[in-house]
Amino acid sequence: MKTSELSSVIPCAPVFDGWAPRDIRGGYTSDLLSDVMSKAKDGFVLITIQAHKNTVAVASMLGLAAVILCNDRPVPEDMVEAARAEGIPLFSTSETQFEVSGRLWAALRGDAP
Repeated sequence: MKTSELSSVIPCAPVFDGWAPRDIRGGYTSDLLSDVMSKAKDGFVLITIQAHKNTVAVASMLGLAAVILCNDRPVPEDMVEAARAEGIPLFSTSETQFEVSGRLWAALRGDAP
């Protein structure tokens, strides 16, 4: 699955355009960036409510495929600028982390509608 397909399986929208599609190998849900740094893997999508530029820094350092911000969290401009500079796809959704995690898991298993 590619990051360009996320909006077809999760009701989310890209925060900005112009990023290159990336392969998605898995997902990780956490709001504690030290936890993300120790457990998330290259190619994973981070599902979180941590809307700040440090989230993008961690995503870039780990080679994450994308970041999905849940619960309609406002996305600060410095986070958008950091994601754009690093080429990290950034998505926003009104859904909870639980819902997004379930949808991504199903899609990666081939069970998405």
